[in-house]
Amino acid sequence: APQHLPAKLINGGIAGLIGVTCVFPIDLAKTRLQNQQNGCRLYTSMSDCLIKTIRSEGYFGMYRGAAVNLTLVTPEKAIKLAANDFFRHHLSKDGKLTLLKEMLAGCGAGTCQVIVTTPMEMLKIQLQDAGRIAAQRKLMPETVAAGTVEAKSPTAMQITRQLLKEKGIAGLYKGLGATLLRDVPFSIIYFPLFANLNNLGKRGSDGPAPFYVSFISGCLAGSTAAVAVNPVDVIKTRLQSLTRGSTEDTYSGVTDCIRKILRNEGPTAFLKGAYCRALVIAPLFGIAQVVYFLGVGEFILSFLPKKHD
Repeated sequence: APQHLPAKLINGGIAGLIGVTCVFPIDLAKTRLQNQQNGCRLYTSMSDCLIKTIRSEGYFGMYRGAAVNLTLVTPEKAIKLAANDFFRHHLSKDGKLTLLKEMLAGCGAGTCQVIVTTPMEMLKIQLQDAGRIAAQRKLMPETVAAGTVEAKSPTAMQITRQLLKEKGIAGLYKGLGATLLRDVPFSIIYFPLFANLNNLGKRGSDGPAPFYVSFISGCLAGSTAAVAVNPVDVIKTRLQSLTRGSTEDTYSGVTDCIRKILRNEGPTAFLKGAYCRALVIAPLFGIAQVVYFLGVGEFILSFLPKKHD
């Protein structure tokens, strides 16, 4: 039987929490690598970024912004899974779920989740990137405008308050367009690709695919979709970063950002952090499949008193 939504939501939430905890440092490296502009390259690669982060900010420096992410990842996953299920269910009412309908369901899921994703990523990026700006101030003073006061690294609450005070709710939704441009194509690619890869691995026509098939399908579909939308992810990271070095470009919107990146850094800049992003996304979806397979949500729900019909 297909998983009931409450169980699915619990599983999604747990998977999100475990996944974020495991891969957060790689995600931090992705943000910092994507945010680097050519004049002031502080990190040469993912490992270089993580080593330097530990050196200058300590082990927990790699987890800057993790609290925001952990708080909001459960509602984000819940919305995405519930929406995908809802759309798939309604689209399959009149006949078979075609590839186009699967893509539509994914599109709906991606559109709904940005309600939570945009502010979450907005705050997470400020926190993740604070250390890069601080390190630049120390190691490359020429890239930081003269007279800038050394800022203490802000907390999520301080950033939220300041954004709300200066720009209202819209401040938290800066980069909404870019987030939509990333998450909608991601879901359009991921959900159908996963469902079809998973079907390929089914032994017989009945029953679910073996666990390892789902795990591999999750990893493959996740990393394919991640790399495919990486250029938009770079744009989103740049648009959502509020602090910049003095020699770094600022952007007024998506098209301005694309133009400046192409002009100043060349097309390969759109692949910045792609390797990190694939490394982040694959285990996230792999872990999600493990949690689903183990039926953690169902196990928790089994302790709840049953309603008698």
